[in-house]
Parts: sequence; C-alpha cells; structure tokens
Amino acid sequence: MAEKFAMIIESGTTDKLMAASILTAGAAAMGKDVTVFLTFGGLMAFKKGYEQAPMVMPNEFKGMEGMMAQTMQAKHIPHWMKNFQDAKEVGNVRILACSATLDMFDLKKDDLEPIVEDVVGVAYFIKEAEGAQTLFI
Repeated sequence: MAEKFAMIIESGTTDKLMAASILTAGAAAMGKDVTVFLTFGGLMAFKKGYEQAPMVMPNEFKGMEGMMAQTMQAKHIPHWMKNFQDAKEVGNVRILACSATLDMFDLKKDDLEPIVEDVVGVAYFIKEAEGAQTLFI
C-alpha cells in the first residue's frame, strides 16, 4: 500500500496554489496516494475559466501581479493548474470539492474544472486522509 499525502486548500491566491500544486506533483512523483480537498478560496480557484483570470496575490505582493506574471512566463514556469494536471498524469491524485462550500456559493460540480473529480463532505475527506501526511494551505 502506498503512503498517503492529503492537502486541504482553502486559499485561492496564486502563491499558495503554486505551492500546493508543486507539493502535489512532488508527492505524486514519489508514489504517494494524494488527496486534495478544495474549500473556500481554494475551491473558487477551480471554477471554470479561473485559469485565465488575472493573478491573485496576498497583500504583501499587491501591485506586483503583472511583473510576477511576466517573470513566470519569461522563465517558463507553468501555471499551477498545469502542475495539478501533470501530477494527475504522474500518479494517483484525487482532487475533491467540499460539498458545503459548493452549496454556500450556489455552485454545482459542472461549474468546476474537469480536474475536480468529485464533490464530497468533510467526513469523506477525513476518512480518505486517515493515516496521511496532511497539510493545510
């Protein structure tokens, strides 16, 4: 049985989504079973079309979004969504949406990018994450 890695993503800022996507890809490349649980801002970042939206950064980087986007493009740094897609191709990665958050924002699974496999409750995620190394981002 493979080791397990679980992550709760509640932030929708680019810095945290990049970190989460890189950690997911790394864990998948190491052969870990990865479960990603999206809630609040993290879930909103997986709405269809969000990948084309302007970069969202935390307060300490406000006003630098344009420069950072240009630098990432010049250095061929992939978008965080691409990192998640690549991770799913490399290993066993499941990306799950929080049912309560979808309900709160009047969203349906069809409103999310296809990379999101399922909509689940917190109890389901906790069961899936049992025994896993777990991070909250």
